[in-house]
Amino acid sequence: MAAAFPVDELPWFAILTVYAIAVTMATKITYHWMRNHGTKENVAIYYNRKLIHMFAGGVVVLTVPFLFTSPWYPLLAGLILTVLTYIPHHTGNILYWFQTRENRNDVNFCLMWALTVFILWLATDSPWLAIIPPAFMAFGDGITGVVRNAAFKKRTKHPVGNLFMLAVSIPLGYLIAGQEDLAIWGVIAAAVASFVERYEFGPVDDNVLITVSAAIVLYIGTMIGPLL
Repeated sequence: MAAAFPVDELPWFAILTVYAIAVTMATKITYHWMRNHGTKENVAIYYNRKLIHMFAGGVVVLTVPFLFTSPWYPLLAGLILTVLTYIPHHTGNILYWFQTRENRNDVNFCLMWALTVFILWLATDSPWLAIIPPAFMAFGDGITGVVRNAAFKKRTKHPVGNLFMLAVSIPLGYLIAGQEDLAIWGVIAAAVASFVERYEFGPVDDNVLITVSAAIVLYIGTMIGPLL
């Protein structure tokens, strides 16, 4: 088994953590640009969340299988970002350009990113399968927000977003799960995740439902094996 925290991977851990923080801070610029061009506050915030989903969480998770030999550095990075996003909510000094007082979905995003990569990697011994649920959450759910925001100018769970999520998630699931000869299971996981995205149950938001449901499907896939 690979060492938990290989010294030679430490620079990548640091670089990617700083990169994710930098992307998050950079969306302060996009927030003010949108506000100065007439975008409503809630719309600008929601766009920024999805930009962070894709360009921080999404880009970083795609690098994981190439840069890390164990899930410990990704777990640590995700937990650091979870704490950094939670503190503003706890103190009441929210990061106004992407956070709201109404929910802490941004915290859940970071937490589920960290836990899913870690647990699924350990459960399946595959970094490729481990990154699929967070990729759905980052890119699939990310595109839902962009489409719904553009169409309705508010946070909504309109099914048009789920169709776009499906269109993005199916190729992601197929290609990434295909690295373990489980491409069809990747497609099934994409379909399930795209369906459950519409639902939220109190603190159990779509970030939780997407990652947990996709992880369960992929784990079952490893137990059953390739379907084709």
